[in-house]
Amino acid sequence: MIVKEFRELRRDRRTMGMLIGLPLLLLVIFGYAANFTVSSVSTVVVGPSAEAVSAQLPEFFDVVEVDAAGDRQAGVDDLRDNRADAALVTGGSGTPLLLADGSSLFTAQATVAAANGAGNALDVEVLFNPDLKTSWVMVPGLIGLIMAFIGTIVTSLGLVRERQDGTLEQLAVMPFRPSDVIVGKIAPYFVLAYVDMVAVTVLGALLFGVPFAGSVLLFGIGAAIFLLVVLGLGVLISTISQTQGQAIQTAMFFVMPQILLSGMIFPLASMPWGVRWIGYGLPLTYFIEISQGILLRGAGLGSLWISFLVLAAMAVVVLGGAVLRFRRDLAPSLDTDVTGESAATR
Repeated sequence: MIVKEFRELRRDRRTMGMLIGLPLLLLVIFGYAANFTVSSVSTVVVGPSAEAVSAQLPEFFDVVEVDAAGDRQAGVDDLRDNRADAALVTGGSGTPLLLADGSSLFTAQATVAAANGAGNALDVEVLFNPDLKTSWVMVPGLIGLIMAFIGTIVTSLGLVRERQDGTLEQLAVMPFRPSDVIVGKIAPYFVLAYVDMVAVTVLGALLFGVPFAGSVLLFGIGAAIFLLVVLGLGVLISTISQTQGQAIQTAMFFVMPQILLSGMIFPLASMPWGVRWIGYGLPLTYFIEISQGILLRGAGLGSLWISFLVLAAMAVVVLGGAVLRFRRDLAPSLDTDVTGESAATR
């Protein structure tokens, strides 16, 4: 029995890769990603004394803009639209006011610590999360993580279950296009996952007091696009898996990095560039930007359009790949019905 199991494992390259290669890969990637240290914060300096004050700031404050004509509201707008991590408001002779973005927890904590280390040179005010509550930052990310977990893993079992139950051949002879099958597979999970999203969001607001400062409609659209990405990814995984065990293994391979590399736990700015680019390729990264921006900062489409655009592009690529893969590998006869009449003729 032992020899038989080793032989089966040797033939199952995917399982061997998961058992040997995946732990090593995750150790290296997550080891570099697990860093709470924030070495610098992007800072805008506004007000009459902006030029003089910016020249005296420590290196920790990476000045990205100096606006002598700006005021406190200009600094608030820069933080709300995620153009900077901190804003320093200078006056004529008063103590400069440092505004920190509380929606980015570790960055805000580092900003406050740096300001306190400067003695009485700066007054500090934390916006969007004044008490620096961890739950306020985590709940918007957890909403996306729950949707990603449910959408990817549950949906990945769909076509695999059809194959194992012997019903996939029945789909192949029915007058359906591959896109019809994909839509049919995704639609029920989309509705259920969207209901879960609404429930988790409401529960997070009731239990943890997480604010909802922005547009409900904009948040709903962002969640819908994100769901299309993760559900399409689940269907794509199911088309390349032969068993439910393989589908779950592959789905976990895509879900695990999103926990640690999306910025939900560790700030992206503290990761090395090689690991950070992996985070930029994950859909949860952009949904977290959308959810934190809308819920905590009240950001609008003008500052979040890049995240919306990236998620929409991901949805097109993933769903298109699922349809092409399904047509090529699983149901080459979907375009022809049982009478032999092609879909084009019909």
